Amino acid sequence: MKTTGLRQSFAKGGKRHRAAMHVIPNLFTTGNLFCGVYAILSVFNANYLAAAIAILVAMVFDVLDGKSARLTNSTSHFGLEYDSLSDVVSFGVAPGLLLYSWALSGQGTFGVAVMFAYVAMGAVRLARFNSTASPSEGKYFTGLAIPAAAGVVASMVIFDHHIVRMGSEIKPIFVLIITLVLSFLMVSTIKYRSFKDLKFRGGQHITFLVWGILALVLVAAWPQGMLFVIFTGYALLGPVERMLTMFVKVTAKHAQSKRESSTVEVKP
Repeated sequence: MKTTGLRQSFAKGGKRHRAAMHVIPNLFTTGNLFCGVYAILSVFNANYLAAAIAILVAMVFDVLDGKSARLTNSTSHFGLEYDSLSDVVSFGVAPGLLLYSWALSGQGTFGVAVMFAYVAMGAVRLARFNSTASPSEGKYFTGLAIPAAAGVVASMVIFDHHIVRMGSEIKPIFVLIITLVLSFLMVSTIKYRSFKDLKFRGGQHITFLVWGILALVLVAAWPQGMLFVIFTGYALLGPVERMLTMFVKVTAKHAQSKRESSTVEVKP
């Protein structure tokens, strides 16, 4: 009787433990959603710097959400849907409103259309990811992830606030171009590295550790500029890698055709 009672208590405890494991990722997702709502309220109050910082904090919660779900083996369909809905708010609607109120409000209907294009393309990117998620997405993402696009927007606002101070003539044009480019990259078929497949061989982990420490030092010393450089660099990484791949293929094809033509000429 005692043994049976102990087994039942452990079974109940195991169920409670599994339930608690499912709650942890959802709490991080809730933090992500809260930051998104706070960013929207900050935009309404014309506090653009606070809105940008809230979007960056939402990115931290989004990373912790995914990591905790994988570590605790508590991924679920509900968590996936909740995470996507929160991402639409924090990385779609909030950055879109920030872009419009900060730089595009003077462009009339065209500014609204560009802002909506960013939000809509972000939602399409999330829907495509959720519907086509597969093991192949482990090494590469198809299209720029919506949190990365939001990171470009938020870091750009911080960069301008502390360093550049773009004029009223330049800022709308620059932001229009950036917004349209980000919208295109999110729904493009360009592959972006997820950096989940990094494998360190031999003493390479020491080298990467040194570079990682240097990057953290630079971000800590000059976050206003380095965050914008990092997010923009990642957004450009996909197109640059695709162009390099195409260049290598064209060069190899040209070299092969040249060898074949020279071989034909040599034959009697």
